[in-house]
Amino acid sequence: MRPFRFAVIASTAASHADWTAKARRAEELGYDVLLVTDHMGAQLAPIPALMSAAAATTRLRIGSFVFANDYRNPVMLAKEAATIDVLSGGRLEFGIGAGWSTRDYEQLGIPYDTPGRRVDRMIEATRLIDRLWREEVVDHTGRHYTVRGARLLPKPVQRPRPPVMIGGGGPRVLGFAARHADIVAFAPSVDAEGKPLLAHLGSGPTERKVARVREVAGDRFDRLELNVIVFDAQVSSDRHSAFANLAARLKGTAAAIVDSPYFLFGTLDEIRADLLRRRERFGISYVAVPDKAMEDLAPLVAELRGR
Repeated sequence: MRPFRFAVIASTAASHADWTAKARRAEELGYDVLLVTDHMGAQLAPIPALMSAAAATTRLRIGSFVFANDYRNPVMLAKEAATIDVLSGGRLEFGIGAGWSTRDYEQLGIPYDTPGRRVDRMIEATRLIDRLWREEVVDHTGRHYTVRGARLLPKPVQRPRPPVMIGGGGPRVLGFAARHADIVAFAPSVDAEGKPLLAHLGSGPTERKVARVREVAGDRFDRLELNVIVFDAQVSSDRHSAFANLAARLKGTAAAIVDSPYFLFGTLDEIRADLLRRRERFGISYVAVPDKAMEDLAPLVAELRGR
């Protein structure tokens, strides 16, 4: 069973001082990684935010949760990620996904293709990025990308590549992650409009997703790290009310989400029990929590990290 690792997931700050203070505080509290999402809207752009956080810290790893493949050229993304790895002293965790937010696609003016096409592009791009990090010269002719004589310099500090996190909820993405990733990040499946499906937040769907990864990964499953992003966390003496309020916001039932790995509500003792139970049941040992909860959850991070 893998030891726990904990990340803070953050994407906003009022200023440079605010952002660097947040990164330093995450490091001081003992978190392993600072993860930045990749969306339009009010959030910071992930690449400069990651580099700023790395410059402000010494131990804290930095990562994308996750780069949306369709937003960038894979050759340039490979170069930017390698540069971050070099300038951070080998602290990058490279997360990539197929993209899911319809609003992002609308603002960027790019087509929101079918899931199959978006996943096709992500798979081809991820394989190409891996080759660019490993090989001296890359030629590639694929269905979506064509590359001639690409030389990626500098190479990443972490050899042969930074840890690759592949995130998603569909069977094809999880199957590819099982074969190619170092970290598998579970996420709820989304509907045709990019909205998370409530039925996929519960423990049953998560268990089935883990089973698929285990089946496809075969012998390499024990080398995989399983991750989940916690959408909401609250240290509270009234766990039941917290779940009831969330269920009302989601227009669902508390029973459907009370054992969901995507939420952490309760006292520190109750949350500790949840984390241990979910690691035992699903194998999820890498937990990313929202920055608003990083102070309240710090005692658990100090207790469980690395164990």
